Formats: sequence, C-alpha cells, structure tokens
Amino acid sequence: MEYKVEELSPVKRKINIQVPVEEVNAALSAAVALYRHRYEIKGFRRGKAPSSVVEGKYRSQIYPEATTDLVNYQINEALGGLGIMPLSRIDVDAKELVRDQEFNYSVEFEVAPDFALPEYDGLAVDVEKAEVKDEEVKEVEKRILVNAATVKPIEVVRSATDGDIVVVTFGAYKDGEIYQGIQAENFELTLGEKQALPEFEDMIKTLKTGEQGECEIAFPEDFINPAMAGQNLTMRATLHSIKERILPELTDEVAKRAGGFESVEKMREAIAKSYLQSREQLNKANAQKKLLDQMLAQVEFPLPPSMVENRIDRLLADLEQKLDRQGKSLGALGKSMEELREGHRPQAEEAVRGEILLLAIAKKENLEVKPEEIDAALTQVARQHGQDLLSVKQYYEENNLIFPLKDRLLADKAIELVYARAAKTEVAASADDKTEEAPAKPKKPRAKKADAAKE
Repeated sequence: MEYKVEELSPVKRKINIQVPVEEVNAALSAAVALYRHRYEIKGFRRGKAPSSVVEGKYRSQIYPEATTDLVNYQINEALGGLGIMPLSRIDVDAKELVRDQEFNYSVEFEVAPDFALPEYDGLAVDVEKAEVKDEEVKEVEKRILVNAATVKPIEVVRSATDGDIVVVTFGAYKDGEIYQGIQAENFELTLGEKQALPEFEDMIKTLKTGEQGECEIAFPEDFINPAMAGQNLTMRATLHSIKERILPELTDEVAKRAGGFESVEKMREAIAKSYLQSREQLNKANAQKKLLDQMLAQVEFPLPPSMVENRIDRLLADLEQKLDRQGKSLGALGKSMEELREGHRPQAEEAVRGEILLLAIAKKENLEVKPEEIDAALTQVARQHGQDLLSVKQYYEENNLIFPLKDRLLADKAIELVYARAAKTEVAASADDKTEEAPAKPKKPRAKKADAAKE
C-alpha cells in the first residue's frame, strides 16, 4: 500500500491510497478462506470446497466484506503512521475490489487545527465564596410543609385567592362552539403557581362557588397546545368548590416523613449542605469558564465545520427535549430549521473553540480516558433518561457518539487540571447571585385536558 496526504484546508485532510494487485488478491483470498470454513457447501466437506466454488457461490458477500476489511485496516495503518487523529467521520470514496486489478481510493476527514498553546499554568482567577442564606433554607422548608399539608374545602363563601385549590369545569369556545374538544370537568387547579394563563386565573378569582364566568384570551404563538397557539378563544368556567391547604407545624415527625431526617435540625443541616455543595460546584464552574475565556482570548484558529454542525445538532436536540417536556415542539417557536441552526451557531462555535483548546492541553499533558470512565458517564446518562446501560451504550456505539463522549471527558479533565494549577482568590458572593433550586417537592400529575388553560 502506498498513500499520499493532501492538505485541503488547515482543518481538512485527504489521503489517496494505492493498493497493488498482490494485496487486492490476498484480501479476497483471505475472505474466501473465511467463507470456506464458515459455511458448508453441498458436495464438499466443510473447509474442503475449492476456492473458485466458494467465491462463485458467495461472491456478493465476499467482495464487499473484503473491501470493507481492507479499507478499515489500511486507514488505521495510514493514520497511525501519520500520527493523525480525525475529529470527524471519515468519508471513504472507494469502489469494490476487483481481482487482478489495482485498487485506488481516497478518504477525507477533519483534524484539529495547529496553533501555539497559550500559557495555562498559574492563571489568576477569582472564585466566589459559597454561601447559604437563611431565607433559602426557609423556602425549602415551606415547600416541604406545602407537600405535607392537608386539603379541605372552605366553608366560608368567598372568592378564590392565590394558594387555593379550585375545582372547575371549563371549556374553550370559538364562535359559540367547543373548540377542538378542549374541555374538562371537575379539574383541580392551584392558583398562583403558574399552572394556567394569568387571564384564566384572574377570571376564576372573580367567581364564588357555583358561579360561572368567561373571558377572552389571545393565546401566545408558542402555546403548549399547537391547535390553540395564536388563537383568540373564549374560556368559560364554572367554579364548583374552593379548597385550602392547612399547613402543619414543622416538627421532627414532618422532617422524618419528608426525607427520613432524625429531626428538624438535621433536615435544615441537610438542606444547607445541599445548597452549599451545589453552589460550590456552580462557583467552580464559573471560575473555570473565566479561565477558559482567558486562554481563548490568546489564541485564534479555524474551526472544523463538521464539529460545529454536530454541536448545533446536539444543541437543537437538547432544545427539542426541553420543549417536549413542556408539551411543545420546535415548530412552536415559529422559526425554520435553518433559522434555528443559525441562531445556535455562535454558541456552537464558542463551545467547539473551547473543546479544541482543551483537547490540545489534554494531548500535551498526556491525559487519558479509561474505558471504565466512559462506562461511568454512560451509566449517568442511562439514569437520567431512565434507561438501562446496555441500551444507552448500544445507541452511542451505533451512532458514533463514543468518540465525542470521550473528547468531552478529556476536555473536562483538561479544565480540571488548569483549575487545579490556577492562582485562585476567594471573593465574596456577588449581590446579584441567583438562588439555584434545591430539591423540590414532587409534582402531582395533571390531566391532559388542562392544557387549555396552562401556559
């Protein structure tokens, strides 16, 4: 085998490979020998049929397999000899082997650009101190009490207010007729928790038990129900009853039921610890982002197009999953796929620049990802999606996602190394520090028909 490398661009290579007749015939003969021992041919003992008979009977399978095996072997050999690691899928331009004929083909792929690494040892970075505020712990306590509350109908005749649970029968109307069959009977709705559009909740708050009301609602273009998106509809509702939550006192027994805590004090300690760990991770991630931005500001290099497109694919897949959990679709955004892709391109390009830089650091530092680390990452993915590890692993392998996963793990190791070597200064938390969610109460499932009033 002889090969010649062409530099199509700073991030794209082409290898032209020339295979002599002898290697072609040897590859075909090896495949024939394999089939001779794999299958039994009538009139011959297994493994004793002449090569010409085996080749004639199984030619349609032998030649494609021999071609694939030879190409894969030679690509690995060429890449190993050149010391090149492709970043993208390898595109092969090859026909099928022909006995007694020279075999010529080419492969194209993208590679990481060459650039001088910036200094990454001892970079200075501020790290915000992790703090937990009393009101944050109290907010979690409040959610625990709400979850442990008892619910009972109110006896006083009054209008409903935020925090009340109302039981309503409602329907969406257009031109005096129920629209798209959207209606529900005896539906429970908690006011003030953004389970419904504000206009609908405001109308319900004007009613007393047994009263009916209606309001006109202009549903937003990205509404959860595509059939109602952008429509002007009349919402009619009857208020059947109002229930209120009776919150219990925060006692050791409530703490025990909430999470098996020994006491209220132990529960508070656990809440504070959870917040603190979460905030420490968040502050660390923010500091790592600052370090990465410092390094990227010192370098400039071209980006492999397929890496950017693949990252856009992943961003859109994440967006689609997020919308799906809200009962929406990409179409609800009112943009074409091309507009969505272009809108995510800057974010994808920034992510790819960071990954390329970190992979270069990982290479210089001889960082590696072990098979068990990949398995651990796949196990985490499986848990997040409620699937078994074998199915997730098979999906990643069939869709060529193992190498991108490995690269992400390598990039994570690289930024951890940079962070460990950085000159870190602890600073006070910023005044506009946003509170991240602590573990929330489990939410009760809601009837699908409630989509008519939901945001």
